[in-house]
Amino acid sequence: MPTPPFVLALREHVGHALLWLPGVTAVVLREHQGREQVLLVRRADSGAWTPVTGIVDPGEEPAVAAAREVLEEADVVAVPERLARVGVVGPVTYENGDRSTYLDLTFRFRWVSGEPSPADGENTDAAWYDLDALPPLSPDMAERLAAGLEPRGEATFVA
Repeated sequence: MPTPPFVLALREHVGHALLWLPGVTAVVLREHQGREQVLLVRRADSGAWTPVTGIVDPGEEPAVAAAREVLEEADVVAVPERLARVGVVGPVTYENGDRSTYLDLTFRFRWVSGEPSPADGENTDAAWYDLDALPPLSPDMAERLAAGLEPRGEATFVA
């Protein structure tokens, strides 16, 4: 996945030291032929199927960041409906030795337009999946998805 320019600038000062970064997950849902579907992307770095994820730019509102990531990564326009989950991911150590921990804000989104495609090179595929025919998901991604499927209620948090 391409590293945002502001993270590259931070890395010039801190090297591989652990960074605490804000991240977002977008659980994008639509109704199609009477069935609820979720947008998933296949990550280029790991091959895993996930909802769209990304890093919040400095000063960017998290829900705006998630909508931006959905458009950039999957060529889909979607609008946020609610904050669904708050959790922490990591620490993650990358191949080059960089280390990061992410505060993940998972949002439920409603599809507006667009058919998914791997739009920016961060993913090798993007597709709608019926909720009863999902590809394998990691336990963490399954928890994020489950939180995003709830149409109402308070955001959950990992304790």
